[in-house]
Amino acid sequence: MLKIFLEGGKLKKLPRMGWLLRGIPKPESVADHAFCVTLITLFLADELRKKGININVERALKIAILHDLAEARITDLPLDAQIYIDKKKAEKKSMIDILGAEKVEYFELFQDYEEERSIEGKLVKFADKLEMVLQAWEYEKAGFKGLEEFWNAVDYLKQSEFYEYFKTLIEEIEELKTY
Repeated sequence: MLKIFLEGGKLKKLPRMGWLLRGIPKPESVADHAFCVTLITLFLADELRKKGININVERALKIAILHDLAEARITDLPLDAQIYIDKKKAEKKSMIDILGAEKVEYFELFQDYEEERSIEGKLVKFADKLEMVLQAWEYEKAGFKGLEEFWNAVDYLKQSEFYEYFKTLIEEIEELKTY
């Protein structure tokens, strides 16, 4: 377990590269992002349960916590770099190396997120995109420009099966757009 804890701890120091490449000098860390995705997942999952949707909140939270663990080894590969590197293959190998053979359950949760196999995996992907848009707004509010591409995630949110449940939230987020 210690090896996994130390690997995960690296995420606290690892900046989110997409923001760094867009001129944000001290962007959020991958761990900051993962925390916010987990927080968003918690509240979205609870809201879905209130609306009668069968969702395993514990499973969703586990997926959210694990969703970027592979980046402890491969870093946060921005979209610009992904045209040169097979990110999915690299993340899969990284997760296998980090977790080892005895943590198959956690690897399967990671795969669920990557492939959006279950409602929980899909919800975490939704929360991930939602967090990215909110972070773009935070940076824009602080005066940073040129972050329009991050707002494209709103299209993903609108096309998601969760849109009907969170339409008002997505509309409120769209109103935050400053350009």
